[in-house]
Amino acid sequence: MGCTGTEEGSGAPKPSGGGRTTAGEPGPGPSSPAASEDTGPYTVAEARAPGTRAEAVEFVRGITVRPDYFGVGFRKNDPYESDPAEWAVLGEDCLWRREPLPDRVLASLTRAFVLPEAKGKEAVYVSVTVTVHEDTAAGRRDMAVSLEEALRCPEQRLNATQRVRGLYSQANPFDEERNAIADDDLTETGEYLVDGEKGARPFDWFKYRLGPVTVAATARIGGGRTEEEQSAVSADVAKGVGFVAADIDRLADAREPGGKGGSR
Repeated sequence: MGCTGTEEGSGAPKPSGGGRTTAGEPGPGPSSPAASEDTGPYTVAEARAPGTRAEAVEFVRGITVRPDYFGVGFRKNDPYESDPAEWAVLGEDCLWRREPLPDRVLASLTRAFVLPEAKGKEAVYVSVTVTVHEDTAAGRRDMAVSLEEALRCPEQRLNATQRVRGLYSQANPFDEERNAIADDDLTETGEYLVDGEKGARPFDWFKYRLGPVTVAATARIGGGRTEEEQSAVSADVAKGVGFVAADIDRLADAREPGGKGGSR
């Protein structure tokens, strides 16, 4: 799992218009991005990707991530943004911690959102991280490491009071035609537990690679919901990650090859 690091207290080608066809992907709606007329997944060409740390920080801060991407009622959480010079690393002890970026990573920004507790339903916490790697090969390596982490650490501690377990991972490269969003996609499901509280809650994780850029999201779905309601929340979060991927694609297209791009 590539955990996003800011915690609470912590297929088919692109359609040629008319939205997308796979469940959980961007479709018609008030926050839907315009559909691309190009075939292929959302992606970032290396020539249009940020080439320096300063450009990468500007790029990740310029990406639109609206609270309502993930469903009605979401708002920014506090703290909202991480330090783009750090990212989350799963240690040998299976504990997530934030560390300075390695040389192969130019910037990594996490934004946190919450659907507050209401009417007997516990809060839902969503964290979204966009990371700019030095090149596409580094992005691929990061996806491979993320896939291996659930095998290395079947139980992982998110922070001082929360942990996840029972993680199941699935990888879908675009060329295998099970992924209609990005060059590669990973999904992970499991459950999270809070120390001192009974019961486990659903945990979802999504990660897409667009050339040298990755976008990942975790969703901790609070209790008090039926299985149908839990599935609806999970689908909304997956759709929201697709909206972020669309904006990454659009922002990269606006950049001049080999240099800084146009204004938003």
